[in-house]
Amino acid sequence: MKRIREIHTAPYYPIADLVTYTVMPSGHLENIDPFLFLNHHGHQVYSPHNHGLPFGPHPHRGMETVTIILEGDILHRDSTGHESVIEAGGVQWMTAGKGLLHAEVSSEEFKRNGGPLEILQLWTNLPARLKMTEPQYTGLQKDKIPTVVLDDGKVSVNVIASDWQNIPAAFSTLVPLALRTVFFAPGGKLSVDVAHGENVLFYVIRGEVVVNGSPARMHQLVEFERDGTGVTVEAQTNCVVLFGHAMPLNEPVVAEGPFVMNTAQEITEAYKDYRDGKFGRWK
Repeated sequence: MKRIREIHTAPYYPIADLVTYTVMPSGHLENIDPFLFLNHHGHQVYSPHNHGLPFGPHPHRGMETVTIILEGDILHRDSTGHESVIEAGGVQWMTAGKGLLHAEVSSEEFKRNGGPLEILQLWTNLPARLKMTEPQYTGLQKDKIPTVVLDDGKVSVNVIASDWQNIPAAFSTLVPLALRTVFFAPGGKLSVDVAHGENVLFYVIRGEVVVNGSPARMHQLVEFERDGTGVTVEAQTNCVVLFGHAMPLNEPVVAEGPFVMNTAQEITEAYKDYRDGKFGRWK
């Protein structure tokens, strides 16, 4: 089994009235290459006639964003012309590449009626050779995310990226990586072998589990050593886990604001290109 290096508890850093736990980066963990950033928004309940999510138009370059909607919805709009409202159970995958502007806000219906909201946003890195690729966006509703049911119905795996037991994943990726959300009933068990040398992303969204012999609970990120291949999970309660794994890129990471590049000079160029309108115009 893979050895656990440390278990990190995400600190609470609200954004305006949005409940937010900043999972990564933190004071003790910069990233889990190629997984760079993870925010957990919610769980909370919005009242009717609310302002919704606060993420208005802003730029990105050099990375990808994966947004997992557990409850509520997100209206995505970007400068390449994409627009969609993805509801609970759906996932958005955006490749920022050479740069674009986008907004992630709540739908007019959610702002009018309110309701529960819980969202994860993950950033994944792009290698130097792909940082200036063309921007892309795909938003898929819940019924387009394949699900594998295991352990007599006590475990459900949503196959977001990388095929699972011959079940095609919802998204094809530029960089090989696996990503799933896993839903457990109490006592549910799951064992996964990852390739030797891969880094593992393991975050407990809800509930309590025992993973490779160690307890972990809601808002905790389990950091593994690189050695070993086995990850074994047993749920102690109803719970949800974000589980990913990938080979590290092993490239320099220079991140500032919404840009993730390999050098400080590239960050300077990103800001200049943004000011010069090269990320597109907001309509």
